[in-house]
Amino acid sequence: MDTVADMLTCVRNGNKALKPHIVVRHSKLKEDIARILKQEGFISGYSVSGKPKAELQIDLKIKGRKGIIEGIKRISKPGLRKYVGVDDIPRVLGGLGIAILSTPKGVLTGKEAREQKVGGEVLLHVW
Repeated sequence: MDTVADMLTCVRNGNKALKPHIVVRHSKLKEDIARILKQEGFISGYSVSGKPKAELQIDLKIKGRKGIIEGIKRISKPGLRKYVGVDDIPRVLGGLGIAILSTPKGVLTGKEAREQKVGGEVLLHVW
């Protein structure tokens, strides 16, 4: 089961339904993805709660009658991983969106990975 894809589906559905926040099961990778989404301005915040079974609450940004996130797509899947070198890091919508990569230096945006000259696994695109 792909738990990251489940998280992205919850974000996509919550965004379309104009929900103020969503709750998903916590993992370090999901928390890193939420950190990058907050840093890039796609969500307003996130928090981790619960001791035995931790949950990640993501606060979505809503502007008017529309969510901020236009689209979110999982690229590397458990059945087909997508790895790129530093020269092949994709630009999403000509720079309007972001690519999130899992690299040896942690979870980074495509721009940060290019600056640090490191490649890795392309997890998702957000625009």
